[in-house]
Amino acid sequence: MPGVGTLLKQAQKMQRSIEALQTQLDAKEIDVATGGGAVKVKISASGKFRSLALDPEFLKEDAKTVADTVLAAVQDAAKQAKDCHDAEMQKVTSALQVPGLF
Repeated sequence: MPGVGTLLKQAQKMQRSIEALQTQLDAKEIDVATGGGAVKVKISASGKFRSLALDPEFLKEDAKTVADTVLAAVQDAAKQAKDCHDAEMQKVTSALQVPGLF
């Protein structure tokens, strides 16, 4: 079993890696389009919404269709950002191996 000093060094290294990853995820952008491109959402991999664009022609549709399509785009963007975030975070946190703890 690793000593406390080794575990502390691993934890500090992981903390630095997480901080660097958070900066990278904040800079990475994910583009999502729904409704044949009528609704476009841009979100960072850290989950910060950057923009929402609606085709003016699409706004002529009934309100329920517009609302449902916008909601679907936002939900899809949030899911993609979370999946990206979780996958990248797993890579960093899997480096810390503590037998019997996780």
